[in-house]
Amino acid sequence: MALPTTTASASSAAGPSAPGPKKLFTIRDDRIDESSGLAKSVKHPGIYWTVNDSGDTGRVFAVDSSTGRVKATVRFGAKVTDVEALGVDREGTLYIADIGDNKESRDQIEIFTIPEPDELTDEANVKYHRYDFTYPDGAHDAETLLIEPGSNQLYIVTKAIKGTGAIYAAPASPSYEGTNDLTKLAPAPSGVITDGTFLPDGQRVVLRTYADIITVAWGETPNAIARGAAPLGQGETVAVGPTDGTVLVGSEGTNAAVYQLKVPAKAAASKPPATTASPKPGTAPASADSDAGKSHNLRWIIVGAAVFALIVTIITFPPGRRERLDREAENARLTGQSPATSRRQPS
Repeated sequence: MALPTTTASASSAAGPSAPGPKKLFTIRDDRIDESSGLAKSVKHPGIYWTVNDSGDTGRVFAVDSSTGRVKATVRFGAKVTDVEALGVDREGTLYIADIGDNKESRDQIEIFTIPEPDELTDEANVKYHRYDFTYPDGAHDAETLLIEPGSNQLYIVTKAIKGTGAIYAAPASPSYEGTNDLTKLAPAPSGVITDGTFLPDGQRVVLRTYADIITVAWGETPNAIARGAAPLGQGETVAVGPTDGTVLVGSEGTNAAVYQLKVPAKAAASKPPATTASPKPGTAPASADSDAGKSHNLRWIIVGAAVFALIVTIITFPPGRRERLDREAENARLTGQSPATSRRQPS
């Protein structure tokens, strides 16, 4: 995919009215008190992976969406600083994003990867890979990891309390060794971005803020095309939903509820009503009968005008006078005199 290079506009286009949030489950596990990332499992239907915010160890939890209970805990043993996001690619690799930096003081950030287990049982010391990244323009706080379907291209969206964050891209094939440089692509939509996910079509991204969710059309220019309200609270997570066109959103805290929402859609352009020429007050639209009547009346007007002209001619030039004038004109022609002089000669 060509990388976006221009501003992502924060469009506030309202989509068609959608059903309100539906509570899908409540996370019922005291170990999960700051759910800060949520991702739909590829290998296990009905399972969503989550992680705690800063202060926890390197572990992820598999939560059953039908009960809200933890089915398995997977520990990967790495020392983490501030895990804020989670993702799963199509091959079933889990990405744990240690990218939080409230003080914006970290020299680098890390993303760890582990495979989804084939069976949902507790595991410890799972083998992992670590990728180190650095921003081109100094440290940033971030809570959003995006994994583009198909290519597994990674993007990070920074979080800004004032102003707007930005979208950064990782190298297409990041290295385990050394530090990978991120590339700034475009400003993010307005709002404090706390999580995000690609939708399965790879053409749209849904971003989460404290107040709403934003649908972004992905391409040469990431463009925010619609927004939708989300349940209030410490809104921290968004993940692909269990059915097409839906996402799940959650918040921090113990016994946190997770809601299913319709993906906000761009409102369809409305067709302007067909315009027709309106008749003026007191008149009726023209019809074939009225046109025929007009032609008939016009013929009588022409006939009347001709009759009137004939009458005027008869009154103005009676036959005797007309003949006399004609004779005078002929005499004047023969004698070379004007008609007036000719009328004064004796007959």
